[in-house]
Amino acid sequence: MIRRRNFTFALLAMPMLAASGAVFAAEKVDYSAAAFDTAQKAGKPILVEIHAPWCPTCRAQAPILSQLEGEPKYAGLVVFHVDFDSQKDAVKRFGARMQSTLVTFKGGAETGRSVGDTNPDSIAALLAKTL
Repeated sequence: MIRRRNFTFALLAMPMLAASGAVFAAEKVDYSAAAFDTAQKAGKPILVEIHAPWCPTCRAQAPILSQLEGEPKYAGLVVFHVDFDSQKDAVKRFGARMQSTLVTFKGGAETGRSVGDTNPDSIAALLAKTL
């Protein structure tokens, strides 16, 4: 039998855990070719974020992506961060012509991409293509 105190604690703890990203967050990693290839071979859903720290569009995308990546349905998503300025090999690999490029994969297949998008609904639709 669950005691009221334990039940109340559990109810209070869940939002804090979810807000911290400990429960549902996507896995965020810095890009490396080896890690990306491993995630693809494992059939994982993947988001590649090509960004630059000076980019205002990238800054506008960041809170949208953070919120979406925290949703339970994206718990298995692997998010690779690619720095537009310092990782030119990765930028070229993904055919990105500018920062603020988002590319999604499901395993080995690219499922979608967007450039300069800051609309939460269309970014959510893009991420949904990884599932």
